[in-house]
Amino acid sequence: MTDSHAPMPGAESLAEPMRSRWSPSIFDAEHTLSTAEIRTLLTAAQWAPSSGNMQPWRFVVAERGSAAHDALRPHLSRGNSGWVPRASVVFLAATQVEPEPDETDDPRAFKGADVNIYALGQAAAHLTLEAQAMGLWAHQFGGFDKSATGDALGVPASWRIVAGIAVGVRGNPAEVSERDQEREHRERRRKPVEEIAYGDRWGSPWRGVD
Repeated sequence: MTDSHAPMPGAESLAEPMRSRWSPSIFDAEHTLSTAEIRTLLTAAQWAPSSGNMQPWRFVVAERGSAAHDALRPHLSRGNSGWVPRASVVFLAATQVEPEPDETDDPRAFKGADVNIYALGQAAAHLTLEAQAMGLWAHQFGGFDKSATGDALGVPASWRIVAGIAVGVRGNPAEVSERDQEREHRERRRKPVEEIAYGDRWGSPWRGVD
């Protein structure tokens, strides 16, 4: 299957695998990942930057057909319920948002939810880019009941599932709904750099953009 969505205008200067990364919605529902492949993806997340080396990220590995996968599926949004279960594996990304009762006297134990969520984003990005480098495809998503999923999986109250990362290989469009086929052909666009990079004041474009 051709990867017509990548690269798109503006991405040509980026290195691989960032240049060709995008988020397909049609996965091969028969494909599986080996234990070694999943471990490699988790190792990429493991080595993401971390403030104070606290590594405040956890991943529930929901392989298709597993108990974790079964716990997730009822809580997917309508828009995600068709394509997410077809992925070979879903990583449910979580981070600590409150200190544990026995951590209140340790200033290094909990740096704050904002720091932890940022760190989790770094780990998720590393996992996603490693998937691309391995010839796999990743699609991150937030359309599911995170609280109910966390309860089903026994996630402690001080931790929060933030997002899911579906990983697999491209599938046959004829096997999915028209809605999911249409999602696959949406044009990739990003806001221009002058809208996301400011200079001397908030809202004032950085000097390096026209």
